[in-house]
Amino acid sequence: MSVSILVITYAFLHVTEGSLGDHSPYYQRCLEKCGLLNCTEDGDFRDYEQPIYLNLLQWSCEDECRYECMWKTVEAFHERNWRTPQFYGKWPFVRFFGIQEPASVFFSLLNFYAHSKMIKKFRKEVPKDSPLYWLWHAFCLVSLNAWLWSTIFHTRDFPITELMDYACAFSVVLMSCYCMIMRLFRTAPRFVLVAITSFFVAFLANHVTYLGMGRFDYGYNMQLNIFIGTFTAICWFGWSTYNRIRQPYVWKCAIFVALAGVVMLLEIIDRPPIFWVFDCHSLWHFATAPLTCLFYSFVIDDCKYLREEQQTRKKKID
Repeated sequence: MSVSILVITYAFLHVTEGSLGDHSPYYQRCLEKCGLLNCTEDGDFRDYEQPIYLNLLQWSCEDECRYECMWKTVEAFHERNWRTPQFYGKWPFVRFFGIQEPASVFFSLLNFYAHSKMIKKFRKEVPKDSPLYWLWHAFCLVSLNAWLWSTIFHTRDFPITELMDYACAFSVVLMSCYCMIMRLFRTAPRFVLVAITSFFVAFLANHVTYLGMGRFDYGYNMQLNIFIGTFTAICWFGWSTYNRIRQPYVWKCAIFVALAGVVMLLEIIDRPPIFWVFDCHSLWHFATAPLTCLFYSFVIDDCKYLREEQQTRKKKID
């Protein structure tokens, strides 16, 4: 199972197509006026010394105009009792020291911390000679990388940070499926396991290459994430149900899948951010952190079970 269900929708959020706000004449006029008054032909500021933290996060003069005009447009919409508009596919957020979506950044770091904390617990409780010991370390590294890029992307949305966020989110979905298959077929011949691993590596490389070529294919990426994530969740849930008597701890896996499905409802809700900071996507990030701890708890119990089973088998042979 893993966090695949947690990131199914994450990998295709933030579609940057035009929205009502940035298409409105009010916004376009504001943007044109702001650019003429404050920006040079080279895109630099005319008479404005930008704070160092905004400069470090590469807020250009055009970006500053977009941010200022976004709030003026929101105010104009509200004065007419119109609904809050989106801009370039996103809700308006109050930036914090240049960070575009502060809540999502903080909660992405929270998930990063959850993975790092739980892998330390895993190392403390699970002996190195346990089956699948290094598999779950690889899973943790892939997840840490994904949450790092999530943090970077929500800090500043650029084409490269968007691509890395999508690609790394997909890597977690695929890694989750890989871990599930390796758990189910761990006793298969070595050449079979090598073939499975090679297939997944090649599949990831091909998908990331495709996403980076030309126009980003949001639809394809979304469908692939949903298919792989759903397949992984169904397999884990079925496996947990089948082994619920012999391996009582698998309830953690089943509960994880169920709660992850409930948490995904947050991604369906599309509402303006609370206090212009907390949107449903950021709350989804917040909810995934404790679920990550639950999943690692299952992994720890499962590795202990496999080691005990392995030692019992060796004793019988001896």
